Amino acid sequence: MFQSFEVTARPEQGPPRLEALRGELARAGLDGFLVPRADAHQGEYVAPRDDRLAWLTGFTGSAGFCAALRDVAGVFIDGRYRTQVKAQVAEFFTPVPWPEVSLADWLKDQLPEGGVVGFDPMLHTPGQMDLLVEALAGSRIELRRSENMVDRVWENQPAAPMGKVAAHPERFAGESHAAKRQRLAADLRAAGQKAALITLPDSHNWLLNIRGQDIPRNPVAHGFAVLHDDARVDLFMAAEKLADVADHLGPEVVQHDPAGLPDTLRALEGPVRLDRQSAPVLFADLLGDRAQAGEDPCALPKACKNDAEIAGAAEAHLRDGAAMAELLAWLDAQPPGTITETQVVRQLEGLRRRDPSLRDISFETISGSGPNGAIIHYRVNEETDSLLQDGHLLVLDSGGQYLDGTTDITRTIAIGSPDQDARSAFTRVLSGMIAMSRLRWPRGLAGRDIEMLGRLPLWMAGQDFDHGLGHGVGAYLSVHEGPQRLSRMSHVPLLPGMILSNEPGYYREGAFGIRIENLLVVQEAPALPGGDAHRKMLDWRTLTLVPIDRRLIDVEALSPEARDWLNAYHRDVAEKIGPRVSPVTKLWLDAATAPL
Repeated sequence: MFQSFEVTARPEQGPPRLEALRGELARAGLDGFLVPRADAHQGEYVAPRDDRLAWLTGFTGSAGFCAALRDVAGVFIDGRYRTQVKAQVAEFFTPVPWPEVSLADWLKDQLPEGGVVGFDPMLHTPGQMDLLVEALAGSRIELRRSENMVDRVWENQPAAPMGKVAAHPERFAGESHAAKRQRLAADLRAAGQKAALITLPDSHNWLLNIRGQDIPRNPVAHGFAVLHDDARVDLFMAAEKLADVADHLGPEVVQHDPAGLPDTLRALEGPVRLDRQSAPVLFADLLGDRAQAGEDPCALPKACKNDAEIAGAAEAHLRDGAAMAELLAWLDAQPPGTITETQVVRQLEGLRRRDPSLRDISFETISGSGPNGAIIHYRVNEETDSLLQDGHLLVLDSGGQYLDGTTDITRTIAIGSPDQDARSAFTRVLSGMIAMSRLRWPRGLAGRDIEMLGRLPLWMAGQDFDHGLGHGVGAYLSVHEGPQRLSRMSHVPLLPGMILSNEPGYYREGAFGIRIENLLVVQEAPALPGGDAHRKMLDWRTLTLVPIDRRLIDVEALSPEARDWLNAYHRDVAEKIGPRVSPVTKLWLDAATAPL
């Protein structure tokens, strides 16, 4: 299987590792050290070698950081992980609710007389550190560049990943890498910039139409790239990774040993574009005043999918939807109390693997029943595996990495007969998801301007959820892709071709969780009779086609518009997925998509 269920971190491992780290802090003259979840590429998902936060603390969430001081170690986590962190870290670590409590305020409370806090300049960005330095002004707390203190004490630290790189066919990419390089180089010239440093793996992988194997579940290859204003690229990536793509890359993409990047940065003529939100502090130091702040040149072009990428995503979702339908039909045939969370995961992966274009799952499948469903990013393992009992809700959040697209879908499924409280909450979540799916909006709005629509039914009941409404999704790339988001923190205007998730939820600790997720693509909205001809409007096309559990819907609580949308959606599911499933599943699908 792609997924395993082994326990990857234990609370009892943390205290001796923290003690060893503190010994190194004393020897280095430091009062603390910052341990982020990020690697040198600032990716959300990290290779085992870079999973320092989990190794030190036991916390395995995909976001957060630790500030390890001589006598206290704070583990900073956002609302998604407040429940999870309680089970994963030992009492020697202190969970800190973030961003409600800022790192600067916490450090000032813990080091009232000042002190020296070290950080690895390869693991933090200039944007992050500028804000922290400003917030610490007047506190007598010094932030000092340091070698990585965790690496000093991590025995048997895994080696750096060396997965082979493959060419991503142009029929899926929709554009040659030569055309992409020329297009982005023209933007550099227009900005008066000689080059751009690209540090995000999914960015230079997209630019060069390559895919890798360095990160579990995300088909990217680690490395760094310098794009010049004449469209040449210097690619800093181990030669052994690129052995199979030399002809694909051609003479205008030159491979270099990653160790040579610092010397190249020192020698580059400026101005050089540097994304201060994703590049390491060390690279900003090396470029000095030749660095010119600017967004990663690949970010928006990558986010706005072309016709081939959208067609590939749509086709991948049809095949993935058929696998999900087979799974849901199988699940409904299992009596409550007879199967476990891991059995559901194994069954779903087996169904997806029938597709020869599947290369991996797109993240560790979340299969959380009953109280486990309230852990937003629950990862089932051998010790937490639970039976699906009568009355439970099962939160099943999963996806696939196919050659033509990346999928991400969540369905909440009734096991037996859940109570009315759960059905009412489910209906509110569904109402928010449908409201966002139906939305038309004026061009120029960002995620922060519209995401509250998906929360409104919950707000009106005094409820909410502690995660964003949606994230960007790549084209056979990272399942979480920026810069687009449906989030109150996102200022990036939504543009045609962007793919985002729409996933409101509700979580009651110790009882149940609910989440419903479809992927949507932004498109130009057709004009409406009587509408303003001069106003350009956008709307959504829904990519995900999988039934939503009708048994959990309080039909009387749905608006007529929401009911009409759901009936039309289910007709679409039946028409497009029905021909792709087995006869037994087709019978189940017909019942699951019957109109309300």
